Amino acid sequence: MAETAEKLLEVRELTMDFGGLRAVDSVTLEVAAGEIVALIGPNGAGKTTFFNCVTGIYKPTRGEILVNPPGRKKQKINGYKPNRVTGIGMARTFQNIRLFQNMTVLENVMIGRHCRTTTSIVGAILRGPATKRQERETIDRSYELLEKVGLVEFADEFAKNLPYGAQRRLEIARAMATDPFLLLLDEPAAGMNPQETRELDELIVKISKDEEISILLIEHDMKLVMNISDRIYVMEYGKKIAKGSPQEIRSNPKVIEAYLGEGGDDA
Repeated sequence: MAETAEKLLEVRELTMDFGGLRAVDSVTLEVAAGEIVALIGPNGAGKTTFFNCVTGIYKPTRGEILVNPPGRKKQKINGYKPNRVTGIGMARTFQNIRLFQNMTVLENVMIGRHCRTTTSIVGAILRGPATKRQERETIDRSYELLEKVGLVEFADEFAKNLPYGAQRRLEIARAMATDPFLLLLDEPAAGMNPQETRELDELIVKISKDEEISILLIEHDMKLVMNISDRIYVMEYGKKIAKGSPQEIRSNPKVIEAYLGEGGDDA
């Protein structure tokens, strides 16, 4: 990461307690403009809980979540609801696929545009020029995103009929439809075969470069993580135990002991 790169996300001493259980313990993390940052660790390390705090699903027990949207004022988003976090420009995917299975591929992406439209109920009923213009813009942008993720030929297919890997890419397209400056991907390669994982690897890098979207991802596929990440944070038992470049993380004794070890690429 260049020293002059603008910090888009700054998480400081984030802690999340559930009763007597501390799931995230004083974790500090940053993502700068143009970066692909990975958050790794064993199952149960607190990675998804961390994501849920950052995206408004949970309100953290303590700590600060600061975002610096391009062209806007830095703000603290602790306690913001998920829709407000999305509106600011932070979109996410989930470990388990959460598509609208009985809607078309195109409709799934169009739903992602909802936070960027301003049509009122009255406008939708009267269908004036502004409403029609927004509908056309939504459709055009949705087709553009489907083209980028390689799904445009399936635009009229029901989401449930797509292969597993294609459904994962559709989730990413729907998240991109919100026009994020930061995209949070929670185990995007989970369940994918090697070919699908290679295609995902290329897609994430392409999104970061072509769309100028910074990426924060949780992932267990170490080959993918090491291939595409600028920096990596490692968690264990809710705590951050290491951070650094892929080369530094690969050779870090704490990481090898806690997470990688023998056969780490299959974790």
